[in-house]
Amino acid sequence: MDITGSTALITGANRGLGRHFALQLLERGATRVYATARDPSTIDVPGAEVLALDITDADSVAAAARVASDVTLLVNNAGVSRYQDLVTGDLDAIRAEMEVNAFGPLRMLRAFAPVLGANGGGAIVNVNSRMSWTSHPGAGGYGMSKAAAWSLTNSARMELAEQGTLVTGLYLSSTDTDMMAGWDVPKNDPADVVRAALDGVQRGAVEVIADDDTAVSKAELSRDPAELEVHRSF
Repeated sequence: MDITGSTALITGANRGLGRHFALQLLERGATRVYATARDPSTIDVPGAEVLALDITDADSVAAAARVASDVTLLVNNAGVSRYQDLVTGDLDAIRAEMEVNAFGPLRMLRAFAPVLGANGGGAIVNVNSRMSWTSHPGAGGYGMSKAAAWSLTNSARMELAEQGTLVTGLYLSSTDTDMMAGWDVPKNDPADVVRAALDGVQRGAVEVIADDDTAVSKAELSRDPAELEVHRSF
């Protein structure tokens, strides 16, 4: 799709990748950018239209779809990591990860698919993760939620193909955002990740692999898991 002249909505646009999406979409000529967050006062994106949105609340999502009825590009970016193991971690925290990272994008897809269809098809970007395909000690809940988001992305792509909606999955490793602030590991520049994602949308890519580590993890899906070492970075 052509981003110039598009109308975009980004979840979690108050920081990290979400803020970079909003800024770069405006730079690329989007006519309107809805920058959303649970607390709209935390959003600082000059030129964007600020909108309150809690993707874990069905009423909030429905209200956003009514207000942003001109959207042609949806970016499901909002996410959370509670750093929980599955066997011994806090179950409520794991549920919260699933609620934000899997059910949140699903709510957005269900609410905005008719909007996109009515506006000619458009596109959806789901910000997923290298953790969709690998595991890390202390992040079992996050990995489970991102594996679900991977499956959601692929299923939604098939379901929305008939209405002409592109569904692009963005997959990335450690990136310099608030979520990774406490990790002393090599990190992607979030601006580079967003640039790759939007370039992918422009060329109609169904999947964008943002870095070499993520490419390796994707390639290793065909190997016997018993042969693989546990990955130590997101």
